[in-house]
Amino acid sequence: MGLLDGKTHKEYYQNNDFGNYQFVSLDDIITQFEVAYVGENKIIPKIKRADIAFHAMRALAELSFDTFKSVKSYQIDLPPTLLMPLPHDYVNYTKLSWTDSSGIKHPLYPTSQTSNPFQISQHDDGSYDFSFVTSNVGILENSDFSTTLTPAWTIATPATVLNSAHKGGMAIDNGALKTSFHTRNGGGGYNNVSVHAAWQAIDVSGVDYLDISATGIADTVIMDADATTNHTHHIDHDNDPATPTVSTTHTHTNVVSTTPNRGLLRFGLSSNVPSSVTNNIVNNAGAGVSPNNLTPNFGTDLFNLTTYDGEDSYIEWNGPTTVGSTTSDEEVLNIDVSGQDTVYAVIISTLNAVLPSSDTYTRGNRLAGAVLANSIDNVVVTQTEDSTSLIPKAGNERNSSTWNSYKGNSPSENNNDDYEDNTYWHMTGKRYGLDPQHAQANGSFYIDDRLGRIHFSSNISGKTVILDYISDSLGTDAEMQVHKFAEDAMYKWIAHAILSTSSYGQGVARSFQRDKFAAVRKAKLRLSNIKLEELTQILRGKSKQIKH
Repeated sequence: MGLLDGKTHKEYYQNNDFGNYQFVSLDDIITQFEVAYVGENKIIPKIKRADIAFHAMRALAELSFDTFKSVKSYQIDLPPTLLMPLPHDYVNYTKLSWTDSSGIKHPLYPTSQTSNPFQISQHDDGSYDFSFVTSNVGILENSDFSTTLTPAWTIATPATVLNSAHKGGMAIDNGALKTSFHTRNGGGGYNNVSVHAAWQAIDVSGVDYLDISATGIADTVIMDADATTNHTHHIDHDNDPATPTVSTTHTHTNVVSTTPNRGLLRFGLSSNVPSSVTNNIVNNAGAGVSPNNLTPNFGTDLFNLTTYDGEDSYIEWNGPTTVGSTTSDEEVLNIDVSGQDTVYAVIISTLNAVLPSSDTYTRGNRLAGAVLANSIDNVVVTQTEDSTSLIPKAGNERNSSTWNSYKGNSPSENNNDDYEDNTYWHMTGKRYGLDPQHAQANGSFYIDDRLGRIHFSSNISGKTVILDYISDSLGTDAEMQVHKFAEDAMYKWIAHAILSTSSYGQGVARSFQRDKFAAVRKAKLRLSNIKLEELTQILRGKSKQIKH
């Protein structure tokens, strides 16, 4: 039987999945195992496909660590924070490096001389502090919005700037968290201003009650549509210079709203993670917006906790009925978080937007620009009683003073792109007596497994960093495939795993264990990809005579 599924050369070379014939999908492995090993008068008389799938995935994961070619690569431009999050399917790294202007990789070396420890909050006498109320900062990180919004806060917003051309956004401006809004009709978007959200997780294990407070400003604004404009679009359908382009002119009619749009701002605690959807659930009747695409963040049901007295777990600011602002400092005391392990401090900002009726618009009319409305600052969450667990020092929730000192230091490593023979000529004669692990000028890193981040030395800031890492190959269906050189090792591994855990297979399990080891060893040799000519060429360089 043919194994190419009738695929022609044209179909193969016009696709993007080149070289796929060398792999077998995990689903095919499971099916073929059932055919060869399961059934009457076979090694395994009877077993569920789900059991085979479990052992197959375990085999794929284990063989990915040291047999399969399961190394992936990520490339980023290292930001000033000197931090890189670990990939979602990260198991271990094989190499970290930065690339110079010539595309040459310079390896980075791990350092064991520093780390980012959990910094414990202490009293002046050195004793551990279990109380959150000693500071007006409280539990939240970056509660006064004095630094970048992320990663402390998770956000749901169409844009991370306030002056986006055709949609609103959320960003820090002058030390406060502010939002802007943009609305349009057409395409199911009539009066569809966004509901911006920002939230931060709080560990409340062993905590009974929390207090919240914030300074909020809710604005009432007027939102106007575009002035009359003519837009000419030039379209070349066939990309042929010999044929003329088609020109189309559109006219947008000026529509001015005089109805005030009241701002709505909320801050509170919830045991639910807010939605990442930003589409407004209000003012969309008959606009063709699917209910599945509307955010639940607009409703007060998000704030599902209550205080000791049964009151709501959020603060709310509403803009005045006329154009202007409502500003106040608000607080809610004794919110009951007992029985919860994690709660979320949530900020919601939106407008109750009202524009002229939709029949005065044509598709494509947009507001002249994003309108700034609503801001919040000094969002504080404090604990009313002592914690039963160690708490971090305020301001050092993620970055300890040790890490801040390390990233603020200017190392002696130099930032050039010289790579000839891996020799840095300006350092000639200056390396005698150095410890080899420190005798390099490329830079260093360490991995913080507690927070899942890679920390780099300051001389790597702004450079292009490449992470080569090992995955367990269980990320997606496309990744769950086996090279044909290791196909037999997969069958032997699955068979041994099933027989060693079943009552009928104890007699032959040891025999299959030997077969599994032999098949894995053979797969490693096959996948090592040693070519005689390449090895010979390398050995020729080792036979050079060195003059003394």
